[in-house]
Order: sequence, then structure tokens, then C-alpha cells
Amino acid sequence: MLMVIDVGNTNTVLGLYRGEELSHNWRLATERERTADEWGILIRTLFNLGEIANGTVSAIVISSVVPPARPALEEMALRYFGVQPLFIEPTMNLGMPVLYNPPSDVGADRIVNAVAAFTAFGGPVIVVDFGTATTFDAISGAGEYLGGVITPGIGISAEALFLRAARLPRVEIRPPAKVIGDSTVASMQAGLFWGYVGLVDGILKRMKQELENAYVVSTGGLAELISPSCEEIDSVDRNLTLEGMRLIYERLK
Repeated sequence: MLMVIDVGNTNTVLGLYRGEELSHNWRLATERERTADEWGILIRTLFNLGEIANGTVSAIVISSVVPPARPALEEMALRYFGVQPLFIEPTMNLGMPVLYNPPSDVGADRIVNAVAAFTAFGGPVIVVDFGTATTFDAISGAGEYLGGVITPGIGISAEALFLRAARLPRVEIRPPAKVIGDSTVASMQAGLFWGYVGLVDGILKRMKQELENAYVVSTGGLAELISPSCEEIDSVDRNLTLEGMRLIYERLK
């Protein structure tokens, strides 16, 4: 089996593939100081809960935007699974030209998403990844990674509002019942949610002026919350990043 691990700033997503089938996946909080043993024990516990026998993992692929986590992840893979992990880097030959300056500045997860989206939908295609930051990535009709947009995630916006405005509380991010809030919490939720929907649709409309007839797919932890209210998003694929890692592994092995 192939184990794929996507380490983001807020969440880490693990998946297990049997061939092309994603048989198991889990979403965890990212802990930058987690040791190799903590990673190993955590993953072994998930395997036990999923009734997955040890020794079934034959390869491990890792995409990480958290450099301090790399040594512990590599040690975990070797110690607990006896496998040298493959770390995805944007400078690798991933079968997609990266027209970014310099290519090494692109997060590995953004290239992984781009590969998966182009394979699934062709091009031109735009990927919106709702994570700690929300990223918009553009792929041409010829399968080239063109670049994109990076904005603060809705969680960062909510936290900044709480921290910088003394009388405003920390609120749950969710679709409000109506736009005009009848309380402070309702007003904040309306502003955060509909303001962010407006941001996403506004950016996508402008990107489509430069990338005509682009299909738009979203992914990430908050994609299923925000995407249904966005007019410019065509579909949601919560496992897009994991699928991209599988595809890249198949190309590189």
C-alpha cells in the first residue's frame, strides 16, 4: 500500500492507497514539534482503529509546507515502516512545467493540486485550496503551472478580528441565516462568511479574464463549508491533494 502524507500549516492529512483506490484517510492537527516516535505511535494507532495490518505500507510520499517537520517524518518512516519516504519538491520533474519565479518558491502542495486537477479536468483549470492561507492556482490548457494568488484564510481573518478589536468575541465560522445580523456574533459571522465568499468569487472572476473557460475545483479543510455559496466554483474534491501525490508517485517510481 502507498501512504501519502500532506503536512499543512494547520492540518495534516494522511491517506492509504490500494492501487488507485483511496481506502483510508484521516485529518489531524499539525504539530510542528511532534517527534518521530509521536508520529509513529499516532499513525500505528490509526492503523489499529482501521484494522490495517502493520507491514502493508510499501511506499510513503510526503508533501510538506512545514520544513521543521521533515526530519521527524523521515525518521518515522524509516523506523516504523522501514521505508525511505519520497518528499515532493516543486523543482522535481513532476510532468508539469512550473512557470513561476523561482519555481522553488511554489509550495509543494500547490503543484500536487495542480497535477491532480489537470489530470482530472484538463486545462485550463483553477484550483482553490482553503487552508491556513487560501491559494488560487492557475494551470494552462497545455498543462503548465502559471502561478496564482495567495490570500489570508478565513480562519486567520476571524482570529485577527478577535485579537485586534477589544470588544469583539471569537466566533464560529459558519454560514449565517441571513446577511443582516441582529447581534454582534451574527453580524461578525455574516461579515466573515459573506465577505470571504465575495473575496473568492471576485478573485476567480478576475482570474477567468486572464484564463478563459477555466474550470474551477476547490479543496482543503474549509472547501465544503464555503464552496457551495461561491458562484465561480464548479466542484469540490476534498481528496485532490492526496490524489495528486499518488499520481506523482506513479510518475516518479
